[in-house]
Amino acid sequence: QVQLVESGGDLVQTGGSLRVSCAVSGRDFSSYPMGWFRQPPGKDRRFVAMIGTGGERYYAAPVKGRFTISRDNSVNALYLQMNSLEPEDTAIYYCAASVRPTESTNPMDYEYWGQGTQVTVSS
Repeated sequence: QVQLVESGGDLVQTGGSLRVSCAVSGRDFSSYPMGWFRQPPGKDRRFVAMIGTGGERYYAAPVKGRFTISRDNSVNALYLQMNSLEPEDTAIYYCAASVRPTESTNPMDYEYWGQGTQVTVSS
């Protein structure tokens, strides 16, 4: 069983920075492709970034150049560093794990999810 717990969500001003974290329990964390998704108010959950088991990274167009995904396999943790935040980044941020090799941006391809952490960017 894999459990994910996000933390670090907060209220920040436009242009600010924030890092959200995801602690992962369970075996073989290093073998899981991991992703960050977000759900803005009243909208569907959508892809933000993912990192593969070899460290390869993919980003959604709206966050490319501003957000950085990383992982620390020694402590079973996933991170999302967010810079130059905009009000449009306001959402609940979820981390997700896949137990199969994937580079997918589709949330349906991730089996395990955290409960989410709220990020609010004020204008």
